[in-house]
Amino acid sequence: MAGNSIGQIFRLITFGESHGKAIGGIIDGCPAGLELDLDLIQKDLDRRKPGQSNLTTERKESDQVQWLSGIFEGQTLGTPIAFSIPNQDQKSKDYSKLKNVFRPSHADFVFQEKYGIRDHRGGGRSSARETASRVVAGGVAKQLLATAGVQIRAFVTAIGQTEVSLNDDAFGQPENELRCPDESASEIMRQDILNAKEEGDTLGGVITCVVKNCPIGLGEPVFDKLHADLAKAMMSINATRGFEIGSGFDSIRMKGSEHNDTFRNEEGQIKTATNNSGGIQGGISNGMPIEFKVAFKPVASIKSKQETVDVDGIQTSVKIEGRHDPCVVPRAVPIVEAMAAITLADHYLRNRMSRI
Repeated sequence: MAGNSIGQIFRLITFGESHGKAIGGIIDGCPAGLELDLDLIQKDLDRRKPGQSNLTTERKESDQVQWLSGIFEGQTLGTPIAFSIPNQDQKSKDYSKLKNVFRPSHADFVFQEKYGIRDHRGGGRSSARETASRVVAGGVAKQLLATAGVQIRAFVTAIGQTEVSLNDDAFGQPENELRCPDESASEIMRQDILNAKEEGDTLGGVITCVVKNCPIGLGEPVFDKLHADLAKAMMSINATRGFEIGSGFDSIRMKGSEHNDTFRNEEGQIKTATNNSGGIQGGISNGMPIEFKVAFKPVASIKSKQETVDVDGIQTSVKIEGRHDPCVVPRAVPIVEAMAAITLADHYLRNRMSRI
């Protein structure tokens, strides 16, 4: 199976299945001498882990990362950083009835057709459980970028029909269980998720990510545009269905005279008066905050009976049991941050090599 890695210099390859013994990864290309706060990485894993509230799946995982190589006395060695996260609370029997049927809107059918075999226990490799490994690598990438002053933070800005806008104060606000900066909207979102859970249904939403203090010059102008690589990174996350940067789809309702980001000199620093470009022009970061949104669909595992077919193509029905999130969006916030960090760290290191 190809496609298990991301990055050119700062490179991550992940391994493992949802109901296997462990998941994990190898980070290659991280420079030597980076002092790591491993507790910060564990905190990001805690933000992603299941079972953290009544808004998430009941699966209980400690998600304690085990560092296997590449770190000595709190610093990176410049060698591959290997890590694993044990799976501790698998209930594979919950999936025994799904062995010979294809769940609607899951990867079951395409996996079976492509590989001729699949792990039906929780989706196997296609499970969002794999994203915990990305959060670990993203934690390392965040700390690498922090040496250049880069800050990354994501927020829930929509769940179902409830949507909010970010203001300048959002970046510094404390985090709640919804990861939404608007407390009144958070309560509405929370109740909507609980209602959907009670009905055996699910909700989707939007995560907005902001990157501050990104250096000018990250990204390449043709096939490796920074926003294109960010889009690929975000769309590789389970359940994503949309990506837009800066003004995004709203730009179609604007004239060029309204949309253009004019330049100005602010005390010797060239900035733009507006940021419709979302911090990236010509595929290259321009020093303004990078802002983008990621849309997540409703979780496909619902408790209602649904029509499907079995492995022999016979029409049947399926009712999905097991433990699933009624809304994955709050838990996806650290994943979005991690994938942004991995992408930016890779381009940051590549940019170091672009000039003598």
